[in-house]
Amino acid sequence: MTMQDNGLTKAQQQAIENLYGAFNDKNPDLLDQALAVDWDDIPLGPDQQPGLAGMKPVIGLFTTAFPDVRITILDIFGRDGRAAVRARITGTHLGEFFGIAPTGKPIAIAIHEFHELSADRVTRTWHLEDWFGMLNQVGAWPPKAV
Repeated sequence: MTMQDNGLTKAQQQAIENLYGAFNDKNPDLLDQALAVDWDDIPLGPDQQPGLAGMKPVIGLFTTAFPDVRITILDIFGRDGRAAVRARITGTHLGEFFGIAPTGKPIAIAIHEFHELSADRVTRTWHLEDWFGMLNQVGAWPPKAV
């Protein structure tokens, strides 16, 4: 995403780009340039620990399940240390995810996130991903009758 007048400083914009770039580059260390150490992630994922340290393993879970994962930022709107991000996650389901065996199917889901930022780090994130859409795309929904 190119820099634009979206109500954020260049440092805040870069922090957001580093957050999503950590997934795209399969590089959890990019999170050190994106998140505050005590970052508040709302809600935490299954078995995710809080803070920056708790997010780093999530990168590995995603890149194992979707080795070609890509998060594309579509829009960023910011003001007064807050930002709203509309993005899309794409990838191919090649590893177990949410207990679902690999299907080899592609996914494309919407994500909407709201961030609070310090001068140069994300301090809190509220997020919503279309996991129901992902379940449908890999054929795990509706559940098979037993």
